Amino acid sequence: MAEISHPPQEQLTDLAFCIDSNPPWDHVIILAFQHYIVMLGTSVMLPSLLVPLMGGNDSDKANIIQTLLFVAGIKTLLQTLFGTRLPTVLGGSYAFVIPIVTIIRDSTLQRIPDPNIRFLHTIRAVQGAMIIASSLQIILGFSQIWGIFSQYFSPLSMSPVICLLGLGLLDHGFPVVGNCVEIGIPMLITVIVLCLRLKNIKTWKDEPVFERFSVLLSISIIWAYAQLLTAAGAYRHASEKTQAHCCTDKARLISSAPWIKFPYPLQWGAPTFNAGHTFAIMAGVLVSLMEGIGVLLDGLFGSFTGSTVSVENIGLLGLSRVGSRRVVQVSAGFMILFSVLGKFGAVFASIPFPIFAALYCVLFGLLASLGLSFLQFTNMNSMRNMFISGLSLFLGLSIPQYFNQTWLSTRHGPVHTKASWFNCILNTLFSSPPIIASIVAIFLDNTIDVDMSEKDRGMPWWAKFRSFRGDTRNEEFYTLPCNLNRFFPPG
Repeated sequence: MAEISHPPQEQLTDLAFCIDSNPPWDHVIILAFQHYIVMLGTSVMLPSLLVPLMGGNDSDKANIIQTLLFVAGIKTLLQTLFGTRLPTVLGGSYAFVIPIVTIIRDSTLQRIPDPNIRFLHTIRAVQGAMIIASSLQIILGFSQIWGIFSQYFSPLSMSPVICLLGLGLLDHGFPVVGNCVEIGIPMLITVIVLCLRLKNIKTWKDEPVFERFSVLLSISIIWAYAQLLTAAGAYRHASEKTQAHCCTDKARLISSAPWIKFPYPLQWGAPTFNAGHTFAIMAGVLVSLMEGIGVLLDGLFGSFTGSTVSVENIGLLGLSRVGSRRVVQVSAGFMILFSVLGKFGAVFASIPFPIFAALYCVLFGLLASLGLSFLQFTNMNSMRNMFISGLSLFLGLSIPQYFNQTWLSTRHGPVHTKASWFNCILNTLFSSPPIIASIVAIFLDNTIDVDMSEKDRGMPWWAKFRSFRGDTRNEEFYTLPCNLNRFFPPG
């Protein structure tokens, strides 16, 4: 039998369009709208979870969602113009859920009897904490500490971290699909069929329409099907839980959203500042590992959920095979436009969660496989490498599972001292699969047989990405617009 060999390849080499190569404008608009639709899931889920706990009503929830989308659009534009300039969408982060819930449960806030007043005081407390906590990320960013720390990274240590960015969100996949299988399962099947079985069919301008626009097509089909079931009264006598997951706009976003509203800084009033709240939010800041400017904007506008790179939108880049920066910038325009035109944005935000969850099964899975693909640059015949990657993956899933189960059963994490801010920091950090994976993998990779395993760890391939001039493509990808590099020289 002939030897089978698949030499290592750069990541996502089959992209049809890369950062500076753009599709035609009609495709750009459709692809950008597809990115907007994909990021709606998290943008609606997080406020739907947190706002009722604060005492907020449907109108408050609609306003928070509008603000979140508006600020996400601004952050995405800033990121693609002046940040890393990668085609990534910045949205809400699940890493801030535990810190925000900790603030919500603050006894001082819980004693406020009026729900509306409690909502306003709570969101001002969260805003104040985010404004102060954002300074941590700003300092880390401008001090180049991350650049110094990155010398300890390798393909071996980064593989489980990237992998668990996808696998760590398992709870938002099929468990949510199972809440309404008659919608979720057809959505999952439709996405798979369009992406794999029909991907080579070219219909419009000789383009693979079913593959490139698979997300938009599948959501349109299943959303219409869900609307038909709702209008036909299929859930008229179902339980409240079933209606909440299966019916379109059960969250009453359309009726609650204003026609036109411009979110603005400090719209909820003057932020309040509390040291304990700030330390709690700093835990989310450390987990999200995003730019401090984004969290600062979240604090000023009151978008409430912190900032991180949207995992689902990264998966969409691979699914559509379009990594154009222009597409993401136009999608930021859609976020801003539909956040201002509240009623129109609420129509799209009324898509049932199981539809998004079925999509996440594909998109999060793609990100997990991208992380695994980093192992092609390492020697996986080495027991050392197998031990490190396997242990970091397993503990990255197992330890957060323990912390989350304890949180759900006892209403507090395993770390439960009299210092609530200390509890929040540790419970948040150890509830994050990528954080656990990075701690285990980076520590072991840099302390066990380091000198003997440079090549086995994939360091020769990794070295060219550790500096701006290490790869010829970096200038094309990361150079700032308007010749701003002369003021901010690359490292």
